[in-house]
Parts: sequence; C-alpha cells; structure tokens
Amino acid sequence: MRLLLYNIRYATGTGAAFHRPVPGAGYLRSNPRVLEGITRFIKGVDPDIVGLVEVDTGSIRSGRVNQAEVIAESLGHYSTYQCKYGTSSFNTLVPIVNKQANAFLAAPRVEGERFHYFDTGIKRLIIELELDDLCVFLVHLSLKFRHRQSQLRHLFELVKGSPKPVIVAGDFNTFWGEHEMALFMEAAGLKSANSARLPSYPARRPRMELDFILHTRGIAVDSFSVPAVTFSDHRPLICDFRVIGEQRAAA
Repeated sequence: MRLLLYNIRYATGTGAAFHRPVPGAGYLRSNPRVLEGITRFIKGVDPDIVGLVEVDTGSIRSGRVNQAEVIAESLGHYSTYQCKYGTSSFNTLVPIVNKQANAFLAAPRVEGERFHYFDTGIKRLIIELELDDLCVFLVHLSLKFRHRQSQLRHLFELVKGSPKPVIVAGDFNTFWGEHEMALFMEAAGLKSANSARLPSYPARRPRMELDFILHTRGIAVDSFSVPAVTFSDHRPLICDFRVIGEQRAAA
C-alpha cells in the first residue's frame, strides 16, 4: 500500500513571486496551474492513501474551488476534510482562513472517520481514518514548542488507544527534527518511516525534517522517498508499506 503525505500550502506556489508585493502576500492567492501540477504529480504517484496538509476547501482565494475534492476526483478516491482550527475557534469566522483545512483521500474502503482536536495551539485538528486493518492519523502541529509538546501528549493517548496498527502522518513543525519527538515516539511505540532522516523543508533546498510518517509495530515499510517536487514550500513524502500483524507488542 502506498501513502503520500503532502503539505501543498493551499496551491499558492513558491518562489520570489510569492512575496510580492509584500512578504507572504502569496497566501492570499492560489494558482490554478499549481493545483493542476500538484494533481498531476499525485495522480502519477498512484497512492492508495493521501494526506493533504494546508488545503483550501473553497475560499475566494481558490476561486471557490475545493482543492481536496479536485484531487480526490482525479484519483477516484474517497475524501474527508475539515477546517484545522476547531469548531470553537475564532478562525472559523474569518474568510479564507475558515476554509483552510487538512484532508484524507483514500482508495481502500473506509470503515470510519473521526475528527479529534488538540486542547492547545491554533491548528488543532486530528483526522483519524480507520481502514480494515489499520488506523491513520493526520496532523499539523503548532509552531510553538510548548504547544507541540502538549499536542504530542494528546496524540500519544490516541495512538495507544487504537486496537489496530497505526500510522501517524503530518507536518509536525519540529524545527529540531526527530530528536524533538524522541520521548513521544518511544512511549507510543512509533518508528519513523524516514530512517535516513531526509529533510523535506524548504522544498528547493531542504534542510529541516518537518514532515513525518510514523508507524507502530505491525507495519513494515518497504520503501520511503522524498521526491524533489517544488509546487509547495514542502516536499512530499511517499511511503510503501504492508500491514503484517497486530498493533504492537505489550510494553
């Protein structure tokens, strides 16, 4: 089975034009050609499961286009998505921001989907996708170290509570890389599919390992790659894996 994780930054593109006329101005405009390029790339990879971070689900920025549905339709996949700020957040009242979401796309039959929310941070959404023989979680953690540590404690409870093997994928914003999550990973029984610790950010000259695909025992990783794709400020992660057994051995 193939999992693709990609922070697409709302298909706003990259490069010098993103910061014109002022730094960060690109966040206010998406580029249909960028979305087309992202869609072609994902379709060419032929993933079974896609985790999308920073996807626009139909704001004026994207021309009211739901990027998750566009990509899912091109693949013939099931899709589920939600605003990443939580139902009680002030951000749900702000145009454009209230359409900033994360999304799962899946070819296998989905047995269940659940939306969990962190207690801290601005980005609070956790999407849980339950398939026949595993559960996959998608996250986008806080930029603040203190909030990330609290979010990891919450994520630990979800992982330990799963009766099936687990994959946790997302943009963890870990500016110190995997070292920042060492205690969490050990306690939760998680390993990184990226054994070579290949960086994914920034896309043009990656130096930091911000994006992760983590897995419990019971999942075997056959291959892992970080393609040199620059439609976004992050590079995508591709992981081929097999479910080989129970959730994990008792601690």
